[in-house]
Amino acid sequence: MIQMLITGLICGALLGFVMQRGRFCLTGGFRDMFIAKDNRMFYALLIAICVQSIGVFTLIQLGIIDFTAGNFAWLGVIFGSFVFGIGIVLAGGCATGTWYRAGEGLLGSWIALFAYMVMAAVMKTGVLAPLNTEISSITLPENSIAATFGISNWIFIIALLLITGGLVYRELRKPKIAIPSLKPKRTGLSHLLFEKRWHPFVTAILVGLIALLAWPLSAATGRMFGLGITTPSANILQYLVIGDAAFINWGVFLVLGIFIGSFIAAKGSKEFRFRMPDKKTGINSFIGGLLMGFGASLAGGCSIGNGLVMTSMMTWQGWIGLLFIILGTWTAAYFVYVRPQKKRASQSTTSQQAV
Repeated sequence: MIQMLITGLICGALLGFVMQRGRFCLTGGFRDMFIAKDNRMFYALLIAICVQSIGVFTLIQLGIIDFTAGNFAWLGVIFGSFVFGIGIVLAGGCATGTWYRAGEGLLGSWIALFAYMVMAAVMKTGVLAPLNTEISSITLPENSIAATFGISNWIFIIALLLITGGLVYRELRKPKIAIPSLKPKRTGLSHLLFEKRWHPFVTAILVGLIALLAWPLSAATGRMFGLGITTPSANILQYLVIGDAAFINWGVFLVLGIFIGSFIAAKGSKEFRFRMPDKKTGINSFIGGLLMGFGASLAGGCSIGNGLVMTSMMTWQGWIGLLFIILGTWTAAYFVYVRPQKKRASQSTTSQQAV
């Protein structure tokens, strides 16, 4: 228990700190791909996937960890990921983003986090557990992409590395927009950690390394997986309600560590403050949290569990799940942001013509 507590909290705190300071928000990144045609955060995610994938398959070859892709619950992954993508737009952050923004004092994220935990628990051990089990039982026999084609995982890893390298190279060659910078108020390490703007690609490398670190640390406690957010979040509520210590695992301390790390980063950078959402935002956050918990449970993972971890393991679950999370995000972004803007612009034009 002590080992689980210490390593889980440390790994989670590192992740929360890095994500908060680097503003590693996949919700905003997926949304900006559609609205602003800005792909930088998606490229950053690819970098993190590459770093983790190279590291994890190296550990597997060394016999340090073990991994079996299992079956591919295609229906749950497709439908659940799409619903999850809609939910993260309404909630204002994905599962991990909700944890670290809660650590910043954003009360809307607290609302979304509570709804997310409740729905995830309901889906896993509550009244919707039979539905979850039924949909998840609809599977295809092979989840590993490499096994499907009968070739080595390293072929896909090298291909992903080359594609990602090309995209990043092209992005870095784009002309930089000059942004006036304020005179630093700090020096040395304090300036670097709490004041300097972190580049998303540097942040992605750190996220990938932390995701890699999670595998051996988690495996040492008997949990053979990397980063995971949905099940541990549900486990916290299940433990508080039922009191069964079996719900306490390495993942629980990981998500609690994300909150702690984000709080430390926000306090150190003077970005922590309690912010109360308006009525509409609060309602959207709650609904978004419910959709997140429902979708992630069906899909067997969230934007981290599927979008970062299972993609790095070269599974159909990971890559198809990531695709439908993005499609769900774009769908919600259209109705939440694009369509209202078009409506306001149309009304404004009509008013001017009337004058």
